[in-house]
Amino acid sequence: MIGSLNGVVAAIAEDSALIEVGGVGYLVQAGARVLSRLSIGAPARLAIETHVREDAIRLFGFSSEEERAWFAHLQTIPGVGAKVALAILDALPPDVLVDAIALQDKAAFARANGVGPKLAARLAQELAAKQGPKGFAVMAASRGVGAPPATTGARAEAVSALVNLGIDQSSAARAVAAAAKQFDADAPAPELIRAALKEVSR
Repeated sequence: MIGSLNGVVAAIAEDSALIEVGGVGYLVQAGARVLSRLSIGAPARLAIETHVREDAIRLFGFSSEEERAWFAHLQTIPGVGAKVALAILDALPPDVLVDAIALQDKAAFARANGVGPKLAARLAQELAAKQGPKGFAVMAASRGVGAPPATTGARAEAVSALVNLGIDQSSAARAVAAAAKQFDADAPAPELIRAALKEVSR
């Protein structure tokens, strides 16, 4: 199985890129956001999710291990295949996706191509009930990614504080996500906690 590629971009198509590594060209499917960051002739390092089927081996490329982990995790929801999972990540980068899940924001999921109202509702509900995706910790640590943004830094402190006050994990995450939207930039934990407590009391 291929877990990552580190090479040179040989060509870019509408939904894929050819990454040359050691004289071998690998055809990698990717979302528009990932492809827009690539340039022909430039070096590229992509996290790879490999799909093996009887008739084909398909490689899907991502800018980070975090995105790759979410791609795999999204496909645990019935009705979500590779194409829809890529579309969701195009519309909702991981940090936005985490908030959409915490808030069970059906409208956010519906912004992705191929996601209708019923699937959007299922995604919001079922992802909120699941634990987040699991990725490769070593790669994630080297890139500063891996855990969902809502579980790191000030947000993690705020969620932890609310849980320590007796609020369940999902409600705490939802309150912190809603509170974070009130600030233009990343807020320190004490401010997030105060705002989140107001959300809980509503």
